Amino acid sequence: MSVQFPPSAAPRSAYPVDVLPEAVRRHLLDLTQQSEAPVSAYVYDGAVAAERAHELRTALPDWAAVHYAVKANSFPGILKALAPHVDGFEVASVTELQLALDALDALPDESRPDAAPAPLVAAGPAKSVPVLTALVRAGVEAINAESLLELSRISRIAVAEGVTARVALRVNPAEIPVTGSLLMGGAPSQFGVAEPDVPGVLREAKRLPGLDLTGFHIHAASNNLDADAQAAYLTWCVEWSVRTARENGIDLRHVDIGGGIGVAFEGEKPFDVARFGELAARVEPPRGVKVILEPGRFLVADCGWYAAEVTDVKHSYGRSFAVLRGGINHFQLPTSWDIVHNIAVLPVDRWTESCPRPAAEHARVTVVGELCTPEDTLLRDVRVDRVRAGDLVVFPYAGSYGWEFAMHRFLGHPVAERRLL
Repeated sequence: MSVQFPPSAAPRSAYPVDVLPEAVRRHLLDLTQQSEAPVSAYVYDGAVAAERAHELRTALPDWAAVHYAVKANSFPGILKALAPHVDGFEVASVTELQLALDALDALPDESRPDAAPAPLVAAGPAKSVPVLTALVRAGVEAINAESLLELSRISRIAVAEGVTARVALRVNPAEIPVTGSLLMGGAPSQFGVAEPDVPGVLREAKRLPGLDLTGFHIHAASNNLDADAQAAYLTWCVEWSVRTARENGIDLRHVDIGGGIGVAFEGEKPFDVARFGELAARVEPPRGVKVILEPGRFLVADCGWYAAEVTDVKHSYGRSFAVLRGGINHFQLPTSWDIVHNIAVLPVDRWTESCPRPAAEHARVTVVGELCTPEDTLLRDVRVDRVRAGDLVVFPYAGSYGWEFAMHRFLGHPVAERRLL
């Protein structure tokens, strides 16, 4: 049996508790007093997400637009905090579409965008007819179409609705001649249209009624911490789109380069936003062409903390385990992405049980969850000064792909609360 564990954290030590902002610590300690049930919660700070979005948007030239990828964190409070500081949202389902529309509706009247087009772009490799119908009816800025069949479906829906749908063709490029932390194109994938097939698909798309083909979507970067490489990728996407549109008779107005800006964990150098903006400003898209960036994780990773109460501390054959009221049913990212996601231990002085309070001191500890599988392991072999039953284990940088990415229904335990500071 092959069991998926995150890599060992040894010889790392847990973060000191002061890595947690005072407001987060205070909020979590208040939660321990409010109920006898063990604490398991996400805490978000919308101001942190807003600051990150403002930083990126301010660094970019006017022809660039920032559309937050809702999939990274769909908590309504976070979307509303981001809405004034981004140009729109990227959505991939009817639920995300409605959440984004609600966030836009909550803006003050003077900041609310015009009714059409709604500043939303839509992605996803298998959009159903109900999803496409909702997107057409919402009048989104662009549906990033993944295939000729999807284009045909959008055409049929638009004609039936008596509207014109704005679409961009998602492309899987044969090669991206850029170095750096990028996922290169050219590999077989369910995403987009393979580059050799693009001319034929465009030829057929131009014959379909009810479509306004505005440009291209190219999403081939992932977790990139190199600002120079990301700027070179942006440049390449624009140049490729301009050339391909000219060769195929497309009136280019839209280039969507996807996300891809990375988040630095322990020991990594953060993405240089100012440098990226400086290099991006050297690009000169044709007049009237908007270049869209779809950051998700980059905007919200550090605005969230996942906290779970230690229900027990166990010692087995020389190893120590902190067992949580939670686990991959709440926070699956460390296991799924094969990363070391470090913790801080927040001491909780209250202990009301009559039995002795188990603890591990000056020891390497493996942090596990409440599920009946050894794969419910969030962190291995991290050194802690002390962790006791009743303390809180807190994962910083849990604002992206946390609650949304977890296995909520497995075993049927209660889901983690989500709270906004």
